Amino acid sequence: MGLGEIFVFACEESDVVPKVFIEVPLHSVSNGLGLSDIHGAQPDSRRRRFAPRRPQVSFALYLNLVNALELKVPPLVLVLVLAVAMWFAAMQLPSLAITLPWRHGLAVTISCVGILLILVGGYAFQKAKTTVNPTKPAAASSVVTSGVYRFSRNPMYVGFLLALTGWATFLSHTLPFLLLPVFVAYINRFQISPEERALSAKFGDEYETYKHAVRRWL
Repeated sequence: MGLGEIFVFACEESDVVPKVFIEVPLHSVSNGLGLSDIHGAQPDSRRRRFAPRRPQVSFALYLNLVNALELKVPPLVLVLVLAVAMWFAAMQLPSLAITLPWRHGLAVTISCVGILLILVGGYAFQKAKTTVNPTKPAAASSVVTSGVYRFSRNPMYVGFLLALTGWATFLSHTLPFLLLPVFVAYINRFQISPEERALSAKFGDEYETYKHAVRRWL
């Protein structure tokens, strides 16, 4: 018998009802035709049903990839990358430019305040003789709560945000301002959160008390 052909054998006429034997190729199963659906045929034990495979993304793998970014990009590098992205966006879409009165004066003032916060915050760390390396918060030797740290737990990050705001003001364009929340979201998730975990693990109640008393930003 040739594969795929149907052969019907009719019995000679008698009182016995003729029997019809039908051979169905195995590949027809994949087309939705099962042997048990044909009258007089028996299911083939070799028949298999294959469920379509769907790509699955492991949630644990996703979390590992996300967590791998924690404390990997120094805030200063992120600021420089976003500053370049702001300039590039402003150059590519000049139609979205906006008019800001006294934009040069505003840009200089806001940026200077930001730079001042960065310097004051860094000086407080050096005065306390603790690390200023943002990628190794576990190396901190003490919790700094004096000076500008009485008003913000992260004055240097506030300074970076103000510096970017001054740059966006200078560019006077819509898109650079839209990148400011990107900086805040990234710093919150990949910089501040792991810093807080490391400091809580190292200093315990001392840091927890400070964290509840002073805001993360302002």
